[in-house]
Amino acid sequence: MKKRMLRNLEVSEIGMGCMGFSHGYGQVPDEAYAIRAIEKAHDFGCTLFDTAETYGREMFYPGHNEELVGKALSPYRKETVLATKFHIHPEELEGGVPLCDVICRHLEASMKRLRTDYIDLYYLHRINEQIPVEDVAQVMGKLIEKGLIRGWGLSQVSVDTLAKAHQVTPVSAVQNLYSMVERDCEKEIFPYCIEHNIGVVPFSPIASGLLSGKVTADTRFEGDDVRRFVPQLSKENLAANQPLLDLLAEYADRKKATSAQISLAWMLHKYTNVVPIPGSKNQERILENLGACLVELTCDEFRALESALGSCTVYGHRGHVESEQKTFSNHWKK
Repeated sequence: MKKRMLRNLEVSEIGMGCMGFSHGYGQVPDEAYAIRAIEKAHDFGCTLFDTAETYGREMFYPGHNEELVGKALSPYRKETVLATKFHIHPEELEGGVPLCDVICRHLEASMKRLRTDYIDLYYLHRINEQIPVEDVAQVMGKLIEKGLIRGWGLSQVSVDTLAKAHQVTPVSAVQNLYSMVERDCEKEIFPYCIEHNIGVVPFSPIASGLLSGKVTADTRFEGDDVRRFVPQLSKENLAANQPLLDLLAEYADRKKATSAQISLAWMLHKYTNVVPIPGSKNQERILENLGACLVELTCDEFRALESALGSCTVYGHRGHVESEQKTFSNHWKK
């Protein structure tokens, strides 16, 4: 697999989102299956593996995903780039506890679960309005100097907040929602990141499975499956978005690929600083997604696809950065 740069970090051009092995997509697979899936991704050439301290089997077992990823990748630690995320609760700073101490506690816990003494890419999972992002950036700079992290990033962030943070400590990557049907990042995030040598790591690059063409009105999402709340996957919006899915299927047939692979190949062709992290708990789907690196669109094919996409109306937009952040914050108030 070809390599790309997230500022100072060299990674495979497609990474792997590991959340689904712990929660978010219904029943989770057993540990042996999950570990083998991660190993297969590594063997395919994937070097970027994404997790977070909050990804757990249940609300009161955060850290499960980090433990799983750490166990699976411990034999390959020097060959991989581990990315994880932390979230600061305002009450952790009560009584004048220094922000640096709070972040270090999160970092130490993540390193222990991941079986490592450094993190390659450490993200602030969501912006907390009570904590200036500049203060977080300053702490990240100190952690980089100490060699505890190699780079840092922000998730679901606006360009204004990104600029404030980047001016304090250069940001390696931004992890925002981005796909063929969620293109807000093209307005400001991508231009800023290209200008300032920052990588963009889209989560949900296949739009929660919509762009695979495999989700139908009869598909049932059970348990904690977050796709129950994705507006594009409602029965009405699935039908309304069919012209876009037909377009993808046409290109997939022409290129002897899958629709999901075409959606990823489009993204890779469009931006040289993009490294998508499709997530799945299914071994076949994981290898299919990584296989998008073998699908190359010609310049003419890309231009024609871009033009056709421009004429498609997307139904069920997920919302802007601010609404995503409020959902995340409300989750942690429960």
